[in-house]
Formats: sequence, structure tokens, C-alpha cells
Amino acid sequence: MDKIENTKVAAVFEQYPVKFQKKLLFLRQLILDTASQTDGVDSVEETLKWGEPSYITKTGSTIRIAWKKSNPSQYALYFNCKTILVETFREVYRDKFTFEGNRAIIFNEDDDIFVDELKQCISSSLTYHVRKHVPMLGL
Repeated sequence: MDKIENTKVAAVFEQYPVKFQKKLLFLRQLILDTASQTDGVDSVEETLKWGEPSYITKTGSTIRIAWKKSNPSQYALYFNCKTILVETFREVYRDKFTFEGNRAIIFNEDDDIFVDELKQCISSSLTYHVRKHVPMLGL
């Protein structure tokens, strides 16, 4: 697992309940691994946005990951709600994921993760600015 260099990001992960730390760290690593395997993504900046771990590329739209006290049995990947990302993911993967409006893929505590499909969503977000004109983001 890649070390978290940003101490503020590391501190946020440490505040999550232990069982969700593991799940969120898995999502984090999936984002980093997907970025390294995606053409056109040179680097990923790991930072905080709205107090949540966030992942930004020059060619893409920000991805955030979080667990929230208001929904203690869920965690999520958040996307920019002003994009067509979640709308497209819902169309393509309606049988694989649960969605929240036009901004998130929600996971319940015991959900199985469809890794290949989720990697496609992550890749689409990390390269959104070059894909947004392609029908269905090329999925």
C-alpha cells in the first residue's frame, strides 16, 4: 500500500472507525493503482477537499472518499456533481452499484466491491476532461 505523504490526509483516515479505515484505504489504493494504469494520467495529487481525502489529476475531475457519521454503515466515492460522471455510471452499472444523486457511489458496510467496474469509474473521473465529449465517457 502506498504511504500517505500528506499528514493532514493521514490524520483524517485515522479518525475513521477502524473497520471503515480498511475499506477507505482499499478505495484509496484502487484510485492510485488505477491512475498508474490509465493512459494520460501523469500524477495524482492527494489532498483534502471539504475535509475529505481527495484525488486530483490535470486531466480529470476530483474524486473524494469518505465515511460520515450521518450514515454510519456506509462509505462512499464522491464525484463532482456538475459532471455527467455519476449519471453515466448509473446508466452503465445500475446493477452493480448504489448511487446517491449525481454525486456518489455508496457502499454499505458488507457490500462486495465490483473492482473492475469501479476501476472503470475511477479511470473515467481521472480523465474526465478528455472523455467528457465521448458518448457514455467511453465506457
